[in-house]
Amino acid sequence: MASEQSTSRSADMELGRFLRARRTQTSPDQVGLTVGAGMRRTPGLRREELATLAGISIDYYVRLERGKETRPSPSVLDALARALHLDDAEHQHLRELAARAARYAPETSPPLSRTVRPHLKLVLETMRPSPAYIVSRSMDLLAWNSCGLALYAGLADWPATQRNLARYLFLHPTARTLFPDWDNQVRGCVARLRALAGTDPDAPDLTSLVGELLLKSPDFAKLWERYDVIGRKKIEKTFHHPQVGILTLSGQSMQLEGTPSQRLGVYTAEPGTPDHDAMLLLDMTEPRPAGHRDTKAEQQQRTQS
Repeated sequence: MASEQSTSRSADMELGRFLRARRTQTSPDQVGLTVGAGMRRTPGLRREELATLAGISIDYYVRLERGKETRPSPSVLDALARALHLDDAEHQHLRELAARAARYAPETSPPLSRTVRPHLKLVLETMRPSPAYIVSRSMDLLAWNSCGLALYAGLADWPATQRNLARYLFLHPTARTLFPDWDNQVRGCVARLRALAGTDPDAPDLTSLVGELLLKSPDFAKLWERYDVIGRKKIEKTFHHPQVGILTLSGQSMQLEGTPSQRLGVYTAEPGTPDHDAMLLLDMTEPRPAGHRDTKAEQQQRTQS
């Protein structure tokens, strides 16, 4: 019973945290408000400003933000989304948080498993030379083909149980040089974790990872506080790979049916392009320690093999 009450309270507070984060990051100018001269103590919108824009009472909004009101109507949620200029992904996240706070959403997390079915591992091999891997909902790397592991330079340094793409982005020294747009990569990573944790705040796999990154990475802690959430979009990533050079790949991520929230990630390039040639070279590359850079002789030897 105590555990259920704790989970319920977490859901109530998560709705308030999201509203507060979006409110404090929305400027009066963004919503067409004119403010007088002088310093504003409140970053972003004041509570009363947002309540007025949404057409609800200030007291009701304060109760929402403090987790004391847990059953906002769909019309109230839509009004808040319009007032805050939420995009589609943020609007949907607001609905999911409200459903959980109102106990309409399931309270139980899906069963956790690191087991990947043998036929899915075979699928990964048939995708070569395209880098491909399977991850858990919290970005644990569960299975991969050789180029899928080699693409994330230095990830092979870590034991298999520690290989997590979020952990890699924030804690592995090679990640910042592998991704020229590292800032964008980590913002998207944190936003996806934030969206997932918002609707399942007490899930052990998420709380463990988030707790570790909050402790070890100031960059993660700063982004986590922002409470940004985004939807999944088509991916195109450029890698500055220490062994095969620069390559830009198109990526796709998809949910795997009949699995405990496992996802397949795969990167491709048009045949005959320099990016595809680099991908072929990567498929012949054994993962090396972080910081290792192949000599010209090593690259020539692999090409001739």
